[in-house]
Amino acid sequence: MKDYYIGIMSGTSVDGIDAGLYDFSGQNIQVIDFYYQPFTQKIKQNIHHLCRNPQSISLLDYGQLDTQLGKLYAEACLNLLQQAKVNAQDIKAIGNHGQTLYHSPTAQQPFTIQIGDANIISQITGITTITDFRRRDIAAGGQGAPLVPAFHQAMFQSDRENRVIINIGGVANLSILPKDAQKDILGFDTGPGNTLMDYWISTHKNCTYDKNGEWAATGNIQPELLKQLKEEPYFSNPPPKSTGTEFFSANWLTKKLATLPAYPAEDIQRTLCQLTAETIAEAIQKFAPETDQVFLCGGGTHNHTLFKALEQLLSPPIASTETQGIHPDQVEAMAFAWLAKRTLQGLTGNLPATTGAKQAVILGGIYQA
Repeated sequence: MKDYYIGIMSGTSVDGIDAGLYDFSGQNIQVIDFYYQPFTQKIKQNIHHLCRNPQSISLLDYGQLDTQLGKLYAEACLNLLQQAKVNAQDIKAIGNHGQTLYHSPTAQQPFTIQIGDANIISQITGITTITDFRRRDIAAGGQGAPLVPAFHQAMFQSDRENRVIINIGGVANLSILPKDAQKDILGFDTGPGNTLMDYWISTHKNCTYDKNGEWAATGNIQPELLKQLKEEPYFSNPPPKSTGTEFFSANWLTKKLATLPAYPAEDIQRTLCQLTAETIAEAIQKFAPETDQVFLCGGGTHNHTLFKALEQLLSPPIASTETQGIHPDQVEAMAFAWLAKRTLQGLTGNLPATTGAKQAVILGGIYQA
């Protein structure tokens, strides 16, 4: 008997919606189908406007974008089902991460905001929808992120080798999976993934991202700039820790650049790429020195310049999660389908050792069909 769930992810890269249909009935999760729905330029602008202007956010703009995204998530689910030729009645639930607008787990009053109205998703699709996964972990004293290490553990942990899973979206995060199942799983955000590179190329080349890292490959690493960027205290803070594009932002980069000489734009792009690579590699070297194998997922997997930089910095071999049966672009969508299933089963979804929560808790709010 089929056990179908849909997972939806739109990440900090703000490129579009990943929607995956998965069957959990067997020993291994089966990918039934996958659908990608890009955001329009207007939606991207609206998301960036709210993310980059937290001090002057309009409730009207916030509410309208929440509704718009709810409709777009629902549309992506229906398009996925049509493509897969599967009926909505056959789906147990949709797990939706939502679009992060702001993540502030260390504020005096900690909070995180992901939008995309689940009432609308459930109403339009006729499918029970589970969302708002992060805030219950924050309520339990955690960072609310990263949440994917529990899924990485379930999918990728091996008793034969110590593994690290690196997800490179707008922000980069890693999961440390020891071969000794008695040891805790460790996971945290290492810092910027694609976000600064995406911002820089959009400003100078009017492109949404650096395809294959081709522009970065034309530049040179500027050591003084790299040194200044890496002096950011976040990088040396111990886990548990999490961050977002509201911190590693255009303003953050502009302030850093203002203290330095002018560099060619392509050199800055190459240096930003190196920043992502070095902060990931140094986190692995410090917290997982006995790593035998590294697997990459997320959009950054396709950045050849970044991939080569990581290969030069790390001694363990690096491969895509596709070698383990999960396409790198699908890992996070599958993770939130998996978390939705756990929520419906009344099972916990966070790892306290990873998020810093006082206890493991059931995540998410359930919006019945």
